[in-house]
Amino acid sequence: MQKNRAIIIFLIKFFASYFILFGIYSFYLSQTQQKEDVFSCAPITKKVANHVVKLSNMLGYDAFVEQNTNELSMKLYINNKFVSRIIEGCNSVSVIILFLAFIIAFSGSLRDTILFGAFGSVLIYIVNILRIIALSILYYRYPVYQEYLHNLVFPAIIYGLTFVLWVTWVKYFSHINKNAAR
Repeated sequence: MQKNRAIIIFLIKFFASYFILFGIYSFYLSQTQQKEDVFSCAPITKKVANHVVKLSNMLGYDAFVEQNTNELSMKLYINNKFVSRIIEGCNSVSVIILFLAFIIAFSGSLRDTILFGAFGSVLIYIVNILRIIALSILYYRYPVYQEYLHNLVFPAIIYGLTFVLWVTWVKYFSHINKNAAR
């Protein structure tokens, strides 16, 4: 019965924190995106697109973005060739919310939760920027592999990182190992 109780508490904490964070993010999107007459992405999506451009330019690619006039996306160009769209789902916020909900559900100390949550969120954001850059450069160089890269390889990077962060959290910081050791 104690084991079922721990699972139920985990599920309640996970879903409660997930839906609260997702609700806050949805409210943010509703207040910052425009999809009526003129499309305009949320500032976080624009920020991701701009970080992709800056780093791509540092790597020697002539990159720029522009707001897509037909949908909520930023169009990314490399060497004046349209290579990809950066949409709301590409800004890593949804993955960060999932990551945070998990570490909140597998609680550790408040200090560890805040520090690891911040560290993991920043790491996911940075790896996501690098993922978008790599994906876009590969689209530019090898457009024939676009579907394979987008659907298989690159989701594995961001979700693989999130999984490694979760395992690290459970193994070193959550109370679950401290309780199991007793």
